[in-house]
Amino acid sequence: MRDKLKERELQRILFSGTFVRYGTKRGWKGRTEQTILFEDVKDGQGIVRADHLWFTMTKGFAALGELNEGDVVRFKARVREYVKGYMGRSDDESEHPIELDYKLSNPTDIEKVEKKVVRLPKGQTLLEV
Repeated sequence: MRDKLKERELQRILFSGTFVRYGTKRGWKGRTEQTILFEDVKDGQGIVRADHLWFTMTKGFAALGELNEGDVVRFKARVREYVKGYMGRSDDESEHPIELDYKLSNPTDIEKVEKKVVRLPKGQTLLEV
C-alpha cells in the first residue's frame, strides 16, 4: 500500500515524477489503451509519495510530446483510494489478493520540467544534469 499517499487522500496537490517508459493495458471491451509510468513520485515539498505510478495516457500527457527516460514531469492530481487485486472467477486468489491502495487521479496542469535526470548503466545511480 502507498501509505504516504494515504496521508493526502482526497487532496489535490502538486506532484512531480520521473518518466520511465510507455506501456499498454487492456481497456473497456478489450481495447488497448496507452499508459505512462513514472517513478519517484514526489509532492510539492519533495517528499516521495510513491516509488512508481502508472497513468492512462491522457490528452495532457500526450501534449508533452515524446518523453525520454529520465524526463521530469510536474502535474496536479487528486489522491484517491482504489481496490486492487484479482476479481475474476478463479478459486485461487492467493497470488493477487484484493486490497485497498492509493492512486493519483485526474492529472491537470501537466508540464515537462527543464531539468533531466540521467540514468547511468552501472549501479543505476541518478545524476541531475
